Amino acid sequence: MTAPVRRLVVIDMQRAFEEAGQWQVPRYAQIVPVIERLAAAASEPPVFTRFVRDEAETGSWDAYYRRWHEMRFPAGSDHWDITMDVPAEAPVIDKPTFGKWGPELAALVPEGGELLLAGVATDCCVLATALAAVDAGRFVTVVSDACAAVSDEAQTQTLSLLGLLAPMCQILTSQELAARQAA
Repeated sequence: MTAPVRRLVVIDMQRAFEEAGQWQVPRYAQIVPVIERLAAAASEPPVFTRFVRDEAETGSWDAYYRRWHEMRFPAGSDHWDITMDVPAEAPVIDKPTFGKWGPELAALVPEGGELLLAGVATDCCVLATALAAVDAGRFVTVVSDACAAVSDEAQTQTLSLLGLLAPMCQILTSQELAARQAA
């Protein structure tokens, strides 16, 4: 019997969220070394995702981008570049949506498998990805010290909310995850 698939998914570690601007995540730099350690310890190459704006801005996205008007970068803008080293063998998934769950991740993490989520923003793209993956029958572990939100309050609130989904979704620090994997 084979062990269930466990895959690190690094969500939206991009210039648009690192640099000063409307979407800057204040603790971005603090989570980078934690994600690097998780990636180095992973048995499979991590999956990286990128939020890339759909320039058509259909439906409610038009209103969203009117509010966040400074973030209307074209799809080819370097603002969407990943700021971390991405191994050549690591899959990169681009989506114009908050949630990164879809057929691409489903193909990499079969039903009953586990996603280890890291990245930004906990209160938006990490949350949306976690909820959709749980709905699709995957276990989710949000690595709390490898994620950052728009504020410490939003981080705490989002992690508390996700914790209510146990055992489908659990919240662990990187040290707790390492201890679990060593056991």
